[in-house]
Amino acid sequence: MNHALAKLLNIRHPLIQAPMAGGPTTPAMVAAVSNAGALGSIGAGYLTPEALERAIGEVRTASDRPFGVNLFVPGACKRDAARVAAVNAHMAEFRRELGIEAPSAIDEVAPDFEAQLEAVLVAAPALVSTTFGALTAAQVDRLQSAGCRVAGTATTVAEARHLEATGVDAIVAQGFEAGGHRGSFLDEFDRSAVGTLALVPQIVDAVSLPVIASGGIMDGRGIAAARCLGAAGVQMGTAFLATDESGAKPEHKAALPGAADTATTLTAAFSGKPARGLRNRFITAFEHHADPLPDYPEQNAWTKDIRAAAAAQHRPEFMSLWAGQAAGMARPMPTAELVATLIREARTLIPDCI
Repeated sequence: MNHALAKLLNIRHPLIQAPMAGGPTTPAMVAAVSNAGALGSIGAGYLTPEALERAIGEVRTASDRPFGVNLFVPGACKRDAARVAAVNAHMAEFRRELGIEAPSAIDEVAPDFEAQLEAVLVAAPALVSTTFGALTAAQVDRLQSAGCRVAGTATTVAEARHLEATGVDAIVAQGFEAGGHRGSFLDEFDRSAVGTLALVPQIVDAVSLPVIASGGIMDGRGIAAARCLGAAGVQMGTAFLATDESGAKPEHKAALPGAADTATTLTAAFSGKPARGLRNRFITAFEHHADPLPDYPEQNAWTKDIRAAAAAQHRPEFMSLWAGQAAGMARPMPTAELVATLIREARTLIPDCI
């Protein structure tokens, strides 16, 4: 089998724990994955540079193994007061139920990406991955010169080719089944809705880089299947949400095991960008909302108070419960035990595949 990804990242097993931003990916989880011989990843999309530096420090205190950091590449965001007013009116009922007032204003809707990038350059993790867009060739070169490998997220063959042209070292092929935000950046997300089984071999054939399969992979069967499709490794997120070290809220963890195959849906309600999660009251309330939502990340900033209050009050109907289509296969256990289980399952099917 091709072990190019393991060699590239200096890890024993070509398995990457997906960088889930917003709390689920804790330093303890990242360190546990890396210590188990795979690659743990910090989801830094919402972290300030200072918080990112602290997270990196915590991982390095707990592990001397390679790990990764994921950044959200900023896109166009036109702040629109009329859209904000309309969406806040729509959410007024939820805030009344939660006993909170709508913020009077929000100054910063996202961390400073350039400052995040500088923090990563100083820290120089083994892998820097990106979502929502492509770094410039110059940015890729700076990271590589600092000692980092770079991977971009593609949801189509065209995006994979675009990323390859920037000089990245690997491509994460994100299938339609994946939980959390869609990584599409060259076309509308609904025209980029390609399933993992179809996407991976087409990207493998289109680029000359290691391809990392992502989306709907929950056990050794998925890992073995991805390797048969030509992937050099896999990236798994939802599988790690129910682990002991996961920072997902208790209600989120509890909702995963045994969830129906139809339990998830795509929604832009929480953030302004399509993301896959478990359907709940908040999502359903926006299914027939006629007014256009504020762009990402402005909408994300305006729902933050609702999500925080819902978590504090144990109200999952107002929480963003991100999960992939195979969420029901999640297994509560320590992170290291999950990694060992995944490797054993995959090797039972294809010896030495991971």
